[in-house]
Amino acid sequence: MALTQTEIQRQKEIKQAEELLFTGKQELGFAKGLFLGDFIADWAMPYPKITYAQQAKLERAIREVRQFLDEHLDAEAIDRNADIPREVIDGLGRVGVLGMTAPEEVGGRGFSQMMYCQVLEEIGARCASTAVFTNAHHSIGIRALLLFGTKEQKEKWLPKLMDGEQLAAFALTESQAGSDAANVQTTATPSEDGAHFILNGEKRYITNASIAQVLTVMARTPVPGKEGKTAITAFLVTPEMEGFEMIEPRMPKLGIRGTATGRFRLTNVRVPKENILGPLGKGLRVALTVLDFGRTTFGACCTGTAKTCVRLAVEHANARQQFQKTLGDFDLVKKKIARMAADVYAMEAMTQVTASLIDRGFEDYMLETAMLKVFTTERLWDAVNDCFQIHGGSAYFDDSPLGRMLRDARINQIGEGSNEVLTSFIALVGMRGPGMEFKEILDTMLKPWRQDRNKAWGAGLKRLSAAVKIPTIPVRHDSLRSYASQLARLVWRFNFAVNKALVTYREPVMDMQLVQERVAVAAMELFATTCVLSRWDSELPAAGRNGHGVTTDHVAADLFVRRSLRKIKEALRDLSDNDDRAMLATADAVLGQRKPAGQNGR
Repeated sequence: MALTQTEIQRQKEIKQAEELLFTGKQELGFAKGLFLGDFIADWAMPYPKITYAQQAKLERAIREVRQFLDEHLDAEAIDRNADIPREVIDGLGRVGVLGMTAPEEVGGRGFSQMMYCQVLEEIGARCASTAVFTNAHHSIGIRALLLFGTKEQKEKWLPKLMDGEQLAAFALTESQAGSDAANVQTTATPSEDGAHFILNGEKRYITNASIAQVLTVMARTPVPGKEGKTAITAFLVTPEMEGFEMIEPRMPKLGIRGTATGRFRLTNVRVPKENILGPLGKGLRVALTVLDFGRTTFGACCTGTAKTCVRLAVEHANARQQFQKTLGDFDLVKKKIARMAADVYAMEAMTQVTASLIDRGFEDYMLETAMLKVFTTERLWDAVNDCFQIHGGSAYFDDSPLGRMLRDARINQIGEGSNEVLTSFIALVGMRGPGMEFKEILDTMLKPWRQDRNKAWGAGLKRLSAAVKIPTIPVRHDSLRSYASQLARLVWRFNFAVNKALVTYREPVMDMQLVQERVAVAAMELFATTCVLSRWDSELPAAGRNGHGVTTDHVAADLFVRRSLRKIKEALRDLSDNDDRAMLATADAVLGQRKPAGQNGR
């Protein structure tokens, strides 16, 4: 039977997703393990800590950064003038922020990712524009060069990037490519002698574009030996190259106004082949790897801003009098502050655990960084909104920082992969593991004479084991064992729900984003709760030795775990008890997309 155009397109998309996401070694990490009913404890427990020597080095750096920011960083002026002053950039270079995780031998500070995240928290707590600028330069700008550059490229470009004498940018986004990173249309055609590539295309929404001297540009190159086939390659491009045109140096925007977000055009720009960054045709892998680092520091910046929200909310709630009471005496205000404090504890724990995966040299943490990005950006938006509401009408006027913070926070759910795309990504990549095992079983049932039928037996035993075995959560403190037991049972229930969804929907689940959302939400909350329990478990012995007993942080941790466990249960329940049919029918009616009866059913 001939395939329909829809089926052909569907198979093409699946093949592209396979090439993009699933090439290379597939190590079973923490998040992927959850989908298989496994709890890979050593990825998150015990809670990661930096060494004593690192701690002393970090504390010195944070003191230096804080002093500089207190004396020179004016977030309101940056927002008002839509510019980060050069003296601020130079100062960030002097205190080492712009090359902090680069090795010392190339002029960096040699900080670990965990250490750097704590520094980025300090900047995020004060000014989102400066945090985004720093992230664009370091975490996704020079990071590609650090990870994929040749010895010659590093010697040529890195020294001036370390202290901010030169700045970096990462140019992926186009009119048709953003969260859909594989849809880059900028072309790079090799010259006849093979010495150059000729780049043509346009990039937009590029942070630091007009102030950078080195830009990592993604462009589509022909695949040697495969007529008509192209792949994405990363190039190091400089703005003085002939044909490089800055169309909009600073695109006006709602928030993070201090960042130089630009749009530029490449017209027959000749880039020497020596400027290819990473292997030819592997630019998408370069981009995705770099974005993993960027999403980790993204989480740190959001955590810093959320901590500022808690501080501002508490200060106002304790000072503002209404109806002969302070705002902090009202339960609905307490609810918001408690929720913020609980989320901040979790955001910080998730950031440190995820950063530790990078520091420990693990190769595949795509799911963890995606979870961190979605979780922290959503919780920051809640925190800013709640803080705004607690301040009431005063927050709406320009003498309050909350208007700027509200505008700045909104981009986080869009930048570095929209949260909707990453939510589907989390679900689909996670479900691939059990899905492949079910495929082995099904293929062998249909063709029992297959030579590799032993794989099906192995897959079947794994699925059976996950169905009957509840994992162990290795907390050390007795007071947390009840929560650990509840979490373990929910990991088991989550695996069962994933299996059920795969068996029920099979391949069509790749299009069922409402199912994907619930699976992803449950997975993110499982990860978040694990990080919180891990951190809490590590802090309890010290609190007891110091005579502090129950601390404010641990009350917040308790609230987070309670709420998170409930959210997991709700997400799993909603997989079978929901209003999807009515909601999709309503949306189709409003959109004018009338469908035959039954097509909206799930």
